Amino acid sequence: MDSQEPDQTPFAALYQSYLDKSTPYTAYRWSATGAFLVIFFLRIVMAQGWYIVCYTLGIYLLNQFLAFLQPKFDPSLSQDEGLEDGQTTLPTKQDEEFRPFIRRLPEFKFWHSSTRAIVLGFLATWFEVFNVPVFWPVLVVYFIILFSLTMRRQIQHMIKYRYVPFTFGKTRYNQRSGH
Repeated sequence: MDSQEPDQTPFAALYQSYLDKSTPYTAYRWSATGAFLVIFFLRIVMAQGWYIVCYTLGIYLLNQFLAFLQPKFDPSLSQDEGLEDGQTTLPTKQDEEFRPFIRRLPEFKFWHSSTRAIVLGFLATWFEVFNVPVFWPVLVVYFIILFSLTMRRQIQHMIKYRYVPFTFGKTRYNQRSGH
């Protein structure tokens, strides 16, 4: 990805090298992140504490997921700002020009920040200072309500501006046309 900076430490260079090598292996990266998340949840359940760390991680991952689902150039913002040309960044009618979906948060950055957050959350569960006593069922109910309301709003936004952030189910062309 980026070339090595002159003041970069050997550890940072090695870390960046492993990140670069892992880039094409999407399924393996997400499988490892899922395994880290399961280990984190097992730690929370077995220790019967650190619920606030778990809640904070859940809110952070929800925020990252929303940024992953949203287009980089939000059509509702461009309509509100009243651009000079008056066009939105995503087509809203059948006869408008095709514009590709560009994510606000790319998949690799989403994976990297999520994995880092899960590892940091796991490490935080080993320090008693982060074991704040809370009534965890309230946090679970609040997170479920927050998740459902946020996702409902996001899905309505996706329907209104007609964009699909996922590639499955879309037509793929293997060969280029004669242009």
